[in-house]
Amino acid sequence: MRRLVLILIFVSLSACFTSGKRGTEKGLAIYDLGPPAVSRLADERKMPLAVEVRAPLWMDSLGVNYRLVYADAARLHEYSRVRWAGPPAQLIQQRLMQQLDLSPTGQARSRCVLRVEISEFTQVFVSPGSSKGVLRGRVHWLDQARHQLAEVDLDIEKVADSQDSQGGIGALRATVEQLAVDLQAWEKHLAASGKAGSCSG
Repeated sequence: MRRLVLILIFVSLSACFTSGKRGTEKGLAIYDLGPPAVSRLADERKMPLAVEVRAPLWMDSLGVNYRLVYADAARLHEYSRVRWAGPPAQLIQQRLMQQLDLSPTGQARSRCVLRVEISEFTQVFVSPGSSKGVLRGRVHWLDQARHQLAEVDLDIEKVADSQDSQGGIGALRATVEQLAVDLQAWEKHLAASGKAGSCSG
């Protein structure tokens, strides 16, 4: 009898641990920005460049957000059974590190920092039959002393293939891909104009 009780307790504990695992909840879909990306850089940088992605506190969650601008543009909605694998700012930073060979802030060898401030990362429905992924914010190019050398606004939109969470996530993923392209072009422009200071060594 005692052995049977111990077995039942063990089974109950196992069920508790299993039910708490991420993504095992029935019907819950977990998304990230796709498999690890290949670097877009042809040549290695002379000096490492760091990246720091920031977002408002309300965006520091796993919810996938959308707006119905045709009904109430100021109201933010969240898909009930869909989640990001991590806070959007962390996912975006990881993606940029992979594609642009950037380092996390805090590394001593990084002379300069790309600070990306995200203000919007949302699926926006302009009508019931049309939506897009929207990424807005601002990027600051900072030197080693964190003095600003340059800045640029972000306003990236990508049309969603379908009017649901999958379409929205695909469109938002495309905005991050475009962000990497734009940042690479901006870095080349700053280097050519001499505005990047001593960032490249």
